[in-house]
Amino acid sequence: MSRTIPRTALLAALSLVTAAGATATVFGTTAAGAATAGCKVEYQITNQWNTGFGANVIVTNTGDPVASWNLEWSYANGQQVTQGWNAAITQSGTAVTAKSLSYNGNLATGGSTSFGFNGSHTGTNAVPATFKLNGVTCNGATVPTEPPTTPPTTPPTTPPPSGSKVDNPYAGAKVYVNPEWSAKAAAEPGGTKVSNQPTGVWLDRTAAIQGVNGGMGLRAHLDAALAQKGSGELVVQLVIYNLPGRDCSALASNGELGPTEIDKYKTQYIDPIAAILADSKYAGLRIVTTVEIDSLPNLVTNVSGRPTATANCDVMKNNGNYIKGVGYALNKLGSIANVYNYVDAGHHGWLGWDDNFGASADIFKQAATAEGSTLANVHGFIVNTANYSALKEDHFKIEDSVNGTSVRQSKWVDWNRYTDELSYAQAMRTKLISLGFDPKLGMLIDTSRNGWGGTARPTGPGALTSVDTYVNGGRYDRRIHLGNWCNQSGAGLGERPQAAPAPGIDAYVWIKPPGESDGASKEIPNDEGKGFDRMCDPTYTGNVRNGNSMSGSLPNAPLAGQWFSAQFQELLKNAYPAL
Repeated sequence: MSRTIPRTALLAALSLVTAAGATATVFGTTAAGAATAGCKVEYQITNQWNTGFGANVIVTNTGDPVASWNLEWSYANGQQVTQGWNAAITQSGTAVTAKSLSYNGNLATGGSTSFGFNGSHTGTNAVPATFKLNGVTCNGATVPTEPPTTPPTTPPTTPPPSGSKVDNPYAGAKVYVNPEWSAKAAAEPGGTKVSNQPTGVWLDRTAAIQGVNGGMGLRAHLDAALAQKGSGELVVQLVIYNLPGRDCSALASNGELGPTEIDKYKTQYIDPIAAILADSKYAGLRIVTTVEIDSLPNLVTNVSGRPTATANCDVMKNNGNYIKGVGYALNKLGSIANVYNYVDAGHHGWLGWDDNFGASADIFKQAATAEGSTLANVHGFIVNTANYSALKEDHFKIEDSVNGTSVRQSKWVDWNRYTDELSYAQAMRTKLISLGFDPKLGMLIDTSRNGWGGTARPTGPGALTSVDTYVNGGRYDRRIHLGNWCNQSGAGLGERPQAAPAPGIDAYVWIKPPGESDGASKEIPNDEGKGFDRMCDPTYTGNVRNGNSMSGSLPNAPLAGQWFSAQFQELLKNAYPAL
């Protein structure tokens, strides 16, 4: 049902931009005795391909305040809306209606909001001729005589001038709540307890930039972030994750690009992302990028000379494309004034050993200075991304000993220098600063799945019978082995996202969205390049990476990144702090 604003005529401006290469403007008229014309609508084609397109619509109220809005138009060429976000969009025949939702209906004078959608077309994607906003018709279209005919395919060669970045982008700022994840979480029993928490947006393939299978693309997320921002500061968290030969050691998260496709990574993935982030429209957002999860540590631990070596990791070390790709991403994204790059630095159960720690820091510096990048393009590092390592183990310390035997000699610690993520993150920060990184370097810790709460959480140290009973009886992290990483049984939500929780730590974050699978528990054919890793199979008896232990993974898991209800419920049940 249409809603009208009494005695108000509306002005609507419609602009169709780069993807379709044309612009049209529609003007309304002011009725006698009506209030001043009150609205501007921008209709932007964000992408267009053979049979489909994506669009973003911005509604700005320039007249009387409204409590809700209703935008109507008709398509002349058979276009069909297939999926939308930030509005309730319906279509009947050629007629389309977009209605405001509970959180974006109120528009004060000068206020604006946006929504987006994906649609299909059959070759012609003409501008709708007539629009109605809250029942008032706008008409009288004019079209420029020489519209642009070729959309830009590359971002500007000269990046926008760098601004003065704040020391900690999370300080004093809200963090973007992904509406797609939030809706999935809220639909779960008990999920509304956490569905308002901010999570990372994963750009894990080129298509994700525009939106996959009708989902939100990068611009749609940034537009939604603008709507959430209000008058304060807001952080948007993006995961840059599409290197050639991605994740050379874990098949579950392999990617779309082959080992040699570094040019595609640069021109078809990083360049389009940089072009969008550099749009002045988004200059008021604080954009945090977490750059290429798991890539660089693989060049240290999973190459020839190590018992965990794989042929794929040897290829990526020898061709240098991980180093080149990370350097290129840091250079392109770091030159944008409001972008904060955080490079992935593994976790303590991966890089905490003496022969991994320093070598990894050296690799990080090498990548940060590759492809024209400098150390100044790195604002910080992130640890424990999509992993389960406990934030802080309270019941044993690395300096402890039992009957003269060091904790480092326990089977669980196994000569590691660190017992948890907080101590590891702070130590890695100190090491990186010693190599020339900024003394104000900040660290992020992903706490999305490392709570290890519930009834099995220890309340004190283990028995002093041996160093193993002491450690095993007191440790919060209840994985079978520190090397287990896929859909872990017994895991729980960890510390809620928060800024500046400890010295040197910019924030605890939920970069891995709780409830998204780490990988399929059996082989599932797919077009995403994702393989089957036995570490996601609950019947797997292990390999050298996990001490030939059981995998500890949950059964019936879908492909990596897909919603896994059983995992989400496990995380709710075992959350610490408890919900």
